[in-house]
Amino acid sequence: MALLTLTAITIWVAFHDFGSWNAADGHGIAVLKGTLVVLFFMHVRYASRLTQVTAAAGFLWLLILFAFGMSDYLSRGWLPFPGK
Repeated sequence: MALLTLTAITIWVAFHDFGSWNAADGHGIAVLKGTLVVLFFMHVRYASRLTQVTAAAGFLWLLILFAFGMSDYLSRGWLPFPGK
């Protein structure tokens, strides 16, 4: 029921204009839904400690990859482009 409720909220948010908060709302709901899927449908909540550490390490690695991608994207304007 929680996933269905969050899906309904996602659809409701998609049809309303919240200005610059639209993307943040969508991402927040997606994070909640992803957390529910990992904890309950993938049985990480009641799994062994090793499984929980492995899932946490995978999430940490994902954050590291996002950080590298964002550092590349944000630093692209630091050096002059030869064609400009």
